[in-house]
Amino acid sequence: MPVLVLATGNAGKVRELTALLARIPFEIRTLADYPPFVLPEESGDTYEGNALIKARATAAHTNELTLGDDSGIEVDALHGAPGVRSARFGGPGLDDKGRVAHLLRLIDHVPDGARGARFVCVMALVTPDGRETLVRGACEGRIARAPRGAGGFGYDPVFFYPPLGGTFGELSDEAKARVSHRGLAAAAAKAALASG
Repeated sequence: MPVLVLATGNAGKVRELTALLARIPFEIRTLADYPPFVLPEESGDTYEGNALIKARATAAHTNELTLGDDSGIEVDALHGAPGVRSARFGGPGLDDKGRVAHLLRLIDHVPDGARGARFVCVMALVTPDGRETLVRGACEGRIARAPRGAGGFGYDPVFFYPPLGGTFGELSDEAKARVSHRGLAAAAAKAALASG
């Protein structure tokens, strides 16, 4: 069975991607299967750039097909920030809860009708011989007043998705997978893998 390596060190992403990519005819491996390896810094200005940085480095290290992704949350009241800097939002040393608290403080004064936001995810498939495919998924919602739910990771507890009436932290994994930015990008990646 061919191998697909997930180019991420984020345990939450590994769990989510593994579930989203279930039933593909690939053996899914992680960076833990290829020590020692440290992903390069995400220095790109775009989701595409960061996804490719990770996927290219992982493909070179493992000599296998790799999937790198980059995602972020874009908040209208912050003119699209934090965007590609979502994982580093608020400065070094903050964990997911700290970044969420920082975001909520910044937009505390913003009325409910102006708290629009979207999650964006770009996935890069890179082969050892240098072929590259990019796919994208996005999901529109708004920022809740406070975290809700214990599911997901990152900004999920404050990303309210109106069609399902809950935050991504409240939705089941199955419901979230059908509508989320990462779920949509993973579906496109699966289609790209199926088409060769």
